[in-house]
Amino acid sequence: MSSSRHNDGAIAVLSDIHGNRWALEAVLADMARRGAARCVDLGDCVYGPLDPAGTIRLLMARGDPTVSGNEDRILCEPRAAGADASGGASTPGYVLRQLDPGQLAWLSSLPRAMTLRDEMALFHGTPERDDEYLLHDVAPEGAVKRGTTEIERLLSGIRTRVVLCGHDHTPFAAKLPDGRLIVNPGSVGLQAYRDDVPYPHAMETGTPHARYCILTPAPGGWDVEHITVEYDWRAAAETASRNGRPDWARWLETGCA
Repeated sequence: MSSSRHNDGAIAVLSDIHGNRWALEAVLADMARRGAARCVDLGDCVYGPLDPAGTIRLLMARGDPTVSGNEDRILCEPRAAGADASGGASTPGYVLRQLDPGQLAWLSSLPRAMTLRDEMALFHGTPERDDEYLLHDVAPEGAVKRGTTEIERLLSGIRTRVVLCGHDHTPFAAKLPDGRLIVNPGSVGLQAYRDDVPYPHAMETGTPHARYCILTPAPGGWDVEHITVEYDWRAAAETASRNGRPDWARWLETGCA
């Protein structure tokens, strides 16, 4: 882990914390060591069988620009409140029982998208949907990288020079032919998972390290540094197991799905 210092224009980009306070604390400490004072958060802040209350306290205290992820939205929907009332072991119910009204109000107030300095577009999934991958398509055979033409179609209404997205938990940076920079910082809190929508597929990074990135102004654009951070993933995995999610425990400890 480098101790390099960034200039005052550096921006740390976080996404998909998923209530993993242990990973978030390690990432924030790493950001401080690197001199990245500014930060943005691309959503899916607290959903998961971990420490949603501890996570949201840290995020609210910082006040960084934050957009809503699909699972932030789900927590604020009436069906999630029904899961809470049931008293069962569902993940939405578990999370909601940890959050106080002020924390839930903060979560529900998050915008779906925002633009920073007329230069950076921030959203969780795609400009139109918080539950759709920008950089992957999910086909019957699994998740596959989208081609440039399809990515350009999904970004047809976006004119900023930089596009920041999350949702697929996979670090990525690339330039489109028109020069726009697309950056996915990867996930702070969950390095692998399986999903059944719209078809069964797995996303994984292969190691349990927390991930984020730092953008630094450079001649003609921005430099992108993807960063992996060691943290106490065993504590996170043990918490997931205690809360009835052995699948999350395995993903957290291995980074494999």
